[in-house]
Amino acid sequence: QVQLVESGGGLVQAGASLRLSCAASGLTIRSYAMAWFRQVPGKEREFVAVFTSRNNREYYGDSVKGRFTISRDNAKNTVYLDMNNLRPEDTALYYCAADSQIITSSLRQWRQYDYWGQGTQVTVSS
Repeated sequence: QVQLVESGGGLVQAGASLRLSCAASGLTIRSYAMAWFRQVPGKEREFVAVFTSRNNREYYGDSVKGRFTISRDNAKNTVYLDMNNLRPEDTALYYCAADSQIITSSLRQWRQYDYWGQGTQVTVSS
């Protein structure tokens, strides 16, 4: 049974940093595209970042590029999202997602991912 468990969210002030973690069980992250998405109530789930399995590449959403970094620790089977210079508009519920078959052109599409965590809340005050 696949489980993705996010942690590390919280309430911070603008300009601060946070590190989110996604601990995986039931799958081996090196064989999956591991992604982060975020969502605010009433809006579409937004792509944040992904670490691919096919070619070990990272892709980022335009709104976080240069501020967020995705990484993974294969030994711990855990994916991280380092978030720097946080802004109030980064406030959202952050989800970890995984898929083994996703193609490059679909990496940013949340509906293409098979496995999801429950999310961790990030709130950035101004």
